[in-house]
Amino acid sequence: MRTIGVLTSGGDAPGMNAAIRAVVRQAAALNTEVIGIARGYAGLIQGDFRRLNTSTVGGIIHRGGTILLTARSEEFRTEAGRAIAVDNLRREGIEGLVVIGGDGSFHGAVHLAKKGIPAIGIPGTIDNDLAGIDYTIGFDTAVNTAVEAISRIRDTATSHERVFIIEVMGRHCGQIALTSGIAGGAESILVPEYPVDYDQVVERLERGRHRGKLHSVIVLAEGVGSALNVSQEIARRSKLESRVTILGHIQRGGAPTAFDCLLASRLGARAVELLLAGASSRMVGTAASQLVDWDLETILKEKKSIDPDLYRLAEVLAL
Repeated sequence: MRTIGVLTSGGDAPGMNAAIRAVVRQAAALNTEVIGIARGYAGLIQGDFRRLNTSTVGGIIHRGGTILLTARSEEFRTEAGRAIAVDNLRREGIEGLVVIGGDGSFHGAVHLAKKGIPAIGIPGTIDNDLAGIDYTIGFDTAVNTAVEAISRIRDTATSHERVFIIEVMGRHCGQIALTSGIAGGAESILVPEYPVDYDQVVERLERGRHRGKLHSVIVLAEGVGSALNVSQEIARRSKLESRVTILGHIQRGGAPTAFDCLLASRLGARAVELLLAGASSRMVGTAASQLVDWDLETILKEKKSIDPDLYRLAEVLAL
């Protein structure tokens, strides 16, 4: 294998550029050429290729987003679209592919592998929702962004003696909410994996008031529902007035943390090693800080669960 491709797909995540850099430089060390594919699977169908070398990836390790850009492609979901993608890869001489993204991106990698294009997945998503690994690239940065926001909002919450509800990303997974909520000292953390007990939430808020607390912070994963609706429900069940802050896409942007840069660098280099060793349809990651790789189809069938001990700890610390 003398030429490999790399693309980023789905939602962007801080650390994607660090992973691209590691792929290119590890490949160069092993005398392998790298071709970047712009705009994910959409660019693969359109033939949007660009050659990458050690110079073109210089100075990008601390940049947020992705220099290869990202997009979603409905056409790639069709057999005809995937056939075009495979033809373009072969015409360009690309013998293997590194896919940086989340579960949707990995489904695409599996399809390509079945059509004879070896593919290795690097987990790049702030949601940290992939099984078999400790962390996905971008999660640590997103959590730190959320914790900083919680800290800033607590200042104004204390000044005005109010309840604030902070909505973070996580449609199907509450990892960001749980981790940032504990680290940020939230009174309640609401995640889609557990049903919301509004009576308990209100009781905890009122208990804090009776102890003389001047503020309360609730961290909510977007998959639970609208923060505005939660605010209204709390008001209906109590006399507590609350304000809502939705962090939104701010969690995806900004320079990656040192942790995400290191993780991305390790996984990018390992993905190249696996491709050149003849592996395909694998996802690289770390478990207990050690490099691991898993069959993509197996991982995509599994669901990453919230750590119940961590969830119980959140409830204890909120007393």
